[in-house]
Amino acid sequence: MAAYLVVEAKVQDAQAYEIYKKLAQTAIAAYGGRYLVRGAPVETIEGDWTPPERLVIVEFDSVEAAKQFYDSPEYRAARLARENAASMNMLVVGGV
Repeated sequence: MAAYLVVEAKVQDAQAYEIYKKLAQTAIAAYGGRYLVRGAPVETIEGDWTPPERLVIVEFDSVEAAKQFYDSPEYRAARLARENAASMNMLVVGGV
């Protein structure tokens, strides 16, 4: 069953974040991930939800594949590069 990595990012250093994005993109591809949403404008259409500054949704083949990506050496390097560039909230959810 497909799984979705949902990421809310707040960028503090745009130049350093570009380095993170390149490393993350490489890691995502290496673990079979596919971007579905990547930084497009977000608009609340119902409720009190405050839209995130940046929203990313990545599809993986399974929750296990998403976790393998997250724990991979490739993505650990990306997270290290992101350390002072952005703060993130991230979750994984199984699809239907």
